[in-house]
Amino acid sequence: MKHIISCEQFDRVYLDHLFQLTDDIMDKPEKYMHSLDGKVIATMFFEPSTRTRLSFEAAILRLGAKNISTENAQEASSASKGESLEDTIRVLSGYTDGIVMRHYDKDAAVRAAVVSSVPVFNAGSGSGAHPTQALLDMYTIHKCGKSFDHLSVAVVGDLLFGRTVHSLIKLLSVYDHAIIYGLSSSHFALPKEYIDYLRKHNSTYIPCRSFDDLPEDIDVIYNTRTQLERFTESDLAPREFVVNKKIMSRFSDNTILLHPLPRNAEISTDVDDDPRALYFKQAHNGMWVRMALLYDTILNG
Repeated sequence: MKHIISCEQFDRVYLDHLFQLTDDIMDKPEKYMHSLDGKVIATMFFEPSTRTRLSFEAAILRLGAKNISTENAQEASSASKGESLEDTIRVLSGYTDGIVMRHYDKDAAVRAAVVSSVPVFNAGSGSGAHPTQALLDMYTIHKCGKSFDHLSVAVVGDLLFGRTVHSLIKLLSVYDHAIIYGLSSSHFALPKEYIDYLRKHNSTYIPCRSFDDLPEDIDVIYNTRTQLERFTESDLAPREFVVNKKIMSRFSDNTILLHPLPRNAEISTDVDDDPRALYFKQAHNGMWVRMALLYDTILNG
């Protein structure tokens, strides 16, 4: 049985397969609309979510499966009574054919997978990993016709707590010679473990402090919000790197702008009509990628 837990479990062969499957589902959704008939899939969210939860639930329904859901599991499940995560997953395994889970602990998905008798899909674990987000990020880049080898990507904003950045870095490292520019304040710099991971996988990491430090022909700008919900230091002051029309004007027509959303002030709304701004398309791609993940894992895992 296969679980979707971390980007470290994927290789080029799997990613090529998944993206081809996603293309096919997007082109011919009617072909897949009854593929999971009779299946029941749980979405168990211990943290708030809009795009991840609803795109997973839309994917479940579009594949013909039924969905049971708890959107505030910390308060609206027996976790509020002290039940362990492991016991919750053991019980859910007996009701379902798959479990989609978001949790505030970094190791929650791994713990769930150890005791689950059905596939577990990590929909975000603390500040650690968000593999399905990274998959849809990469799929969006794929749909732009860019090669993943020698790709240049600026990750911007909160690189310390940003699990989407952490997972994207690991997926980029699957390919040859990624060049990653890390634009952040010193308090929110990328942790050393991810820099070491990039170097171990023959990728280059370049820390930056300004948009002026980025090459004009960079392939991707991946902006993120400050993860205020992860703060443990009350005096830690966030600094947003705001992308607006003026900032975008210095980059190539082939540079694309991504954001995992939700955004706050770090992308101005005056950029929304820029054809290079793909964050809403990116969010929509999430449903199709998650359809492919559910289909492939539950039927073939």
